[in-house]
Amino acid sequence: MIAPALTHALASWLDHCRALGGAAENTVKAYQSDVLGFLAFMTQHHGAAQGLGPLSKITVSDMRAWMASERTRGVGARSLARQLSAVKTFYRWLSEREGFEPTAVLSTRSPKFTKKLPRPLAEDAATAMIDTVEMQATDPWVAARDSAVVTLLYGCGLRISEALSLTGADVPLPQVMRITGKGGKERIVPVIDAAREAVASYLRLCPHPMEPNAPLFRGARGGPLNPRAIQKVMERSRMQLGLPATATPHAMRHSFATHLLTAGGDLRAIQELLGHASLSTTQAYTAVDTAHLMDVYNKAHPRN
Repeated sequence: MIAPALTHALASWLDHCRALGGAAENTVKAYQSDVLGFLAFMTQHHGAAQGLGPLSKITVSDMRAWMASERTRGVGARSLARQLSAVKTFYRWLSEREGFEPTAVLSTRSPKFTKKLPRPLAEDAATAMIDTVEMQATDPWVAARDSAVVTLLYGCGLRISEALSLTGADVPLPQVMRITGKGGKERIVPVIDAAREAVASYLRLCPHPMEPNAPLFRGARGGPLNPRAIQKVMERSRMQLGLPATATPHAMRHSFATHLLTAGGDLRAIQELLGHASLSTTQAYTAVDTAHLMDVYNKAHPRN
């Protein structure tokens, strides 16, 4: 059990993350889950409810015990590193507020893990995916809808949540759109002709009225389109095309970035187009491009 004062402190910190940190709601929920899991372990570990007092006395040994317990439960290094980051962020905020020494928690080393590289599709596979997605539905307006969504993901580098957040007020799509991404961060995104044409074709066939405040992309009954619908249609398409399980909606965004970089795009410009807060996130695509070039080299070199 967690003491009321600590429960209140956690709620205040989450509100702080929303208001001042600009964290998205899914991120806030992940923070809450991670910190609650940590506090639940400490309660069991010490055999007493965790309040502000006991929490200020957590030791390095306590932290090691928690991390060992998480690994025993099967939590991977990447997930544990995320959990530890959430705990540290909460602890830093709490220690400043309550005036205790947080060194034992903040000095805990994050587990090492190999960062996964983005898994983009080849250019011809990305194009084939859009064409194949359109052939999955028997209803023409649904086929046009699915094609328009996937075209936006690949043609503009949108996250699926960003594409599905568009409303009737956004159409007809302009040549440049203002997109609000993670943490409320805004960015300017050029809209290619193919994306505007795909959305226009969908609008001509869509049987639901397109009011300014209504979602642009609709489900069968006229409500907001569930992202799972696009995930499922891409699952069927990738099986038909013989593509790996990594060919997801988010892979279309990865493909957008990788193909721009391959064509000579500037890394800083790609960062802006994707809405990455840090350039280091965008730099992962340079590793993908280098890995591709080395693969081509190894296959083509006469000594291999």
